[in-house]
Amino acid sequence: LINYLTGYSKQRHYRKLLVAPDNLRSGIAALIRRETAHARQGRPTRLTFKMNALTDPAMVRLLYEASQAGVAIDLLVRGICCLRPGVPGVSENIRVISIVGRFLEHSRIFCFANGGAEEIYLGSADLMERNLDRRVEVLFPVLDPLLVDQIREGVLRVYQADNVKARFLQADGSYLWPALNGDEPVDSQRALLEHRMVAG
Repeated sequence: LINYLTGYSKQRHYRKLLVAPDNLRSGIAALIRRETAHARQGRPTRLTFKMNALTDPAMVRLLYEASQAGVAIDLLVRGICCLRPGVPGVSENIRVISIVGRFLEHSRIFCFANGGAEEIYLGSADLMERNLDRRVEVLFPVLDPLLVDQIREGVLRVYQADNVKARFLQADGSYLWPALNGDEPVDSQRALLEHRMVAG
Protein backbone atom coordinates (compact mmCIF):
# COMPACT_ATOMS: atom_id res chain seq x y z
CA LEU A 1 0.00 0.00 0.00
CA ILE A 2 2.77 2.46 0.91
CA ASN A 3 4.62 1.65 -2.31
CA TYR A 4 1.41 2.22 -4.27
CA LEU A 5 0.87 5.62 -2.59
CA THR A 6 4.42 6.72 -3.33
CA GLY A 7 4.26 5.60 -6.95
CA TYR A 8 6.65 2.65 -6.65
CA SER A 9 4.00 -0.01 -7.20
CA LYS A 10 0.87 -0.60 -9.26
CA GLN A 11 -0.56 -2.91 -6.61
CA ARG A 12 -4.36 -2.59 -6.43
CA HIS A 13 -5.30 -5.91 -4.78
CA TYR A 14 -4.80 -6.74 -1.11
CA ARG A 15 -5.03 -10.00 0.80
CA LYS A 16 -6.32 -8.57 4.08
CA LEU A 17 -6.65 -4.78 3.83
CA LEU A 18 -9.73 -2.95 2.63
CA VAL A 19 -8.44 0.14 0.83
CA ALA A 20 -10.38 3.04 -0.66
CA PRO A 21 -10.92 3.87 -3.39
CA ASP A 22 -10.01 0.35 -4.64
CA ASN A 23 -11.85 -2.31 -2.63
CA LEU A 24 -13.16 -0.74 0.57
CA ARG A 25 -16.73 -0.17 -0.66
CA SER A 26 -17.03 -3.63 -2.20
CA GLY A 27 -15.35 -5.25 0.80
CA ILE A 28 -17.67 -3.70 3.40
CA ALA A 29 -20.69 -4.45 1.19
CA ALA A 30 -19.64 -8.10 0.89
CA LEU A 31 -19.23 -8.40 4.68
CA ILE A 32 -22.70 -6.91 5.31
CA ARG A 33 -24.23 -9.22 2.69
CA ARG A 34 -22.48 -12.19 4.32
CA GLU A 35 -24.08 -11.26 7.64
CA THR A 36 -27.46 -11.02 5.91
CA ALA A 37 -26.95 -14.50 4.43
CA HIS A 38 -26.05 -15.89 7.87
CA ALA A 39 -29.31 -14.49 9.27
CA ARG A 40 -31.38 -16.08 6.50
CA GLN A 41 -29.72 -19.41 7.21
CA GLY A 42 -30.32 -19.21 10.95
CA ARG A 43 -26.73 -18.68 12.04
CA PRO A 44 -25.58 -16.18 14.72
CA THR A 45 -25.53 -12.65 13.35
CA ARG A 46 -24.81 -9.15 14.57
CA LEU A 47 -23.28 -5.98 13.18
CA THR A 48 -21.73 -3.42 15.51
CA PHE A 49 -20.21 -0.38 13.80
CA LYS A 50 -18.58 2.64 15.44
CA MET A 51 -17.93 5.65 13.20
CA ASN A 52 -18.34 9.40 12.93
CA ALA A 53 -20.85 9.52 10.07
CA LEU A 54 -23.17 7.31 8.02
CA THR A 55 -24.36 9.07 4.86
CA ASP A 56 -23.70 6.71 1.94
CA PRO A 57 -27.06 5.69 0.37
CA ALA A 58 -25.87 2.26 -0.79
CA MET A 59 -24.57 1.38 2.68
CA VAL A 60 -27.81 2.55 4.28
CA ARG A 61 -29.78 0.29 1.93
CA LEU A 62 -27.55 -2.70 2.74
CA LEU A 63 -28.06 -2.15 6.46
CA TYR A 64 -31.83 -1.94 5.93
CA GLU A 65 -31.71 -5.24 4.02
CA ALA A 66 -29.69 -6.84 6.80
CA SER A 67 -32.17 -5.63 9.40
CA GLN A 68 -35.09 -7.01 7.40
CA ALA A 69 -33.32 -10.39 7.25
CA GLY A 70 -33.11 -10.42 11.05
CA VAL A 71 -29.59 -9.11 11.70
CA ALA A 72 -29.33 -7.22 15.00
CA ILE A 73 -27.46 -3.99 14.27
CA ASP A 74 -25.91 -1.54 16.72
CA LEU A 75 -24.56 1.65 15.17
CA LEU A 76 -22.47 4.06 17.22
CA VAL A 77 -22.56 7.13 14.99
CA ARG A 78 -21.26 10.28 16.66
CA GLY A 79 -22.37 12.74 13.97
CA ILE A 80 -24.53 12.68 10.86
CA CYS A 81 -26.61 9.54 10.35
CA CYS A 82 -28.89 9.31 7.31
CA LEU A 83 -30.29 5.94 8.38
CA ARG A 84 -33.53 5.88 10.36
CA PRO A 85 -33.73 3.10 12.95
CA GLY A 86 -36.90 1.49 14.25
CA VAL A 87 -39.01 1.98 11.12
CA PRO A 88 -41.55 -0.89 10.97
CA GLY A 89 -40.72 -3.35 8.23
CA VAL A 90 -37.54 -1.50 7.33
CA SER A 91 -35.14 -1.04 10.24
CA GLU A 92 -36.74 -2.59 13.32
CA ASN A 93 -33.53 -4.42 14.25
CA ILE A 94 -31.30 -1.32 14.12
CA ARG A 95 -30.30 0.86 17.07
CA VAL A 96 -28.34 4.09 16.55
CA ILE A 97 -26.48 5.77 19.41
CA SER A 98 -24.64 9.09 19.27
CA ILE A 99 -22.10 9.74 22.02
CA VAL A 100 -20.64 13.24 22.29
CA GLY A 101 -18.40 13.69 25.29
CA ARG A 102 -15.24 15.33 26.49
CA PHE A 103 -13.06 13.86 23.73
CA LEU A 104 -13.54 14.31 19.99
CA GLU A 105 -13.14 10.69 18.93
CA HIS A 106 -12.13 9.39 15.53
CA SER A 107 -11.92 5.63 16.07
CA ARG A 108 -13.77 3.43 13.60
CA ILE A 109 -14.65 -0.17 14.50
CA PHE A 110 -16.56 -2.63 12.32
CA CYS A 111 -17.57 -5.86 14.08
CA PHE A 112 -19.18 -8.80 12.25
CA ALA A 113 -20.53 -11.82 14.17
CA ASN A 114 -20.04 -13.92 11.01
CA GLY A 115 -22.01 -16.96 12.12
CA GLY A 116 -19.87 -17.38 15.22
CA ALA A 117 -16.47 -16.75 13.58
CA GLU A 118 -16.36 -13.11 14.64
CA GLU A 119 -14.32 -10.58 12.68
CA ILE A 120 -13.36 -7.03 13.65
CA TYR A 121 -11.87 -4.37 11.39
CA LEU A 122 -10.32 -1.12 12.58
CA GLY A 123 -9.38 1.85 10.43
CA SER A 124 -9.97 5.37 9.23
CA ALA A 125 -13.12 5.28 7.11
CA ASP A 126 -16.62 6.49 7.81
CA LEU A 127 -19.42 5.14 5.62
CA MET A 128 -19.57 8.25 3.47
CA GLU A 129 -19.21 8.58 -0.30
CA ARG A 130 -16.07 10.70 0.05
CA ASN A 131 -14.39 8.11 2.29
CA LEU A 132 -15.42 5.12 0.20
CA ASP A 133 -14.82 6.57 -3.27
CA ARG A 134 -12.65 9.70 -3.22
CA ARG A 135 -10.02 9.29 -0.50
CA VAL A 136 -7.33 6.85 0.51
CA GLU A 137 -8.73 5.07 3.55
CA VAL A 138 -7.78 1.74 5.11
CA LEU A 139 -9.50 -0.87 7.25
CA PHE A 140 -7.48 -3.76 8.64
CA PRO A 141 -8.62 -6.97 10.35
CA VAL A 142 -7.76 -7.68 13.98
CA LEU A 143 -6.26 -11.18 13.80
CA ASP A 144 -5.48 -11.91 17.46
CA PRO A 145 -8.56 -13.52 19.13
CA LEU A 146 -7.60 -11.97 22.48
CA LEU A 147 -7.64 -8.50 20.94
CA VAL A 148 -10.99 -9.24 19.27
CA ASP A 149 -12.43 -10.11 22.68
CA GLN A 150 -10.87 -7.03 24.27
CA ILE A 151 -12.29 -4.69 21.62
CA ARG A 152 -15.75 -6.26 21.87
CA GLU A 153 -15.97 -6.51 25.66
CA GLY A 154 -13.65 -3.73 26.78
CA VAL A 155 -14.55 -1.08 24.22
CA LEU A 156 -17.77 -1.67 22.28
CA ARG A 157 -19.73 -2.99 25.27
CA VAL A 158 -18.74 0.09 27.26
CA TYR A 159 -20.03 2.42 24.55
CA GLN A 160 -23.24 0.41 24.22
CA ALA A 161 -23.84 0.70 27.96
CA ASP A 162 -23.42 4.51 28.02
CA ASN A 163 -26.46 6.19 29.60
CA VAL A 164 -24.92 9.57 30.39
CA LYS A 165 -23.59 10.99 27.11
CA ALA A 166 -25.49 8.69 24.75
CA ARG A 167 -28.44 9.89 22.70
CA PHE A 168 -30.66 7.41 20.86
CA LEU A 169 -31.80 8.21 17.32
CA GLN A 170 -35.54 7.77 16.80
CA ALA A 171 -37.42 6.78 13.65
CA ASP A 172 -38.54 10.40 13.16
CA GLY A 173 -34.96 11.69 13.17
CA SER A 174 -35.03 13.10 16.70
CA TYR A 175 -32.67 12.02 19.49
CA LEU A 176 -33.69 11.03 23.01
CA TRP A 177 -31.60 10.84 26.16
CA PRO A 178 -31.92 7.48 27.93
CA ALA A 179 -33.88 7.28 31.17
CA LEU A 180 -31.67 6.03 34.01
CA ASN A 181 -34.56 4.46 35.95
CA GLY A 182 -32.28 3.88 38.90
CA ASP A 183 -29.51 2.31 36.80
CA GLU A 184 -25.89 3.09 37.60
CA PRO A 185 -24.66 5.96 35.38
CA VAL A 186 -22.18 4.88 32.69
CA ASP A 187 -20.13 7.57 30.95
CA SER A 188 -18.21 5.55 28.36
CA GLN A 189 -15.37 8.01 27.81
CA ARG A 190 -14.83 8.46 31.55
CA ALA A 191 -14.96 4.69 32.09
CA LEU A 192 -12.38 4.03 29.38
CA LEU A 193 -10.14 6.85 30.65
CA GLU A 194 -10.27 5.55 34.21
CA HIS A 195 -9.53 2.02 33.01
CA ARG A 196 -6.54 3.31 31.06
CA MET A 197 -5.24 5.23 34.07
CA VAL A 198 -5.52 2.13 36.28
CA ALA A 199 -3.96 -0.12 33.62
CA GLY A 200 -1.15 2.37 32.93
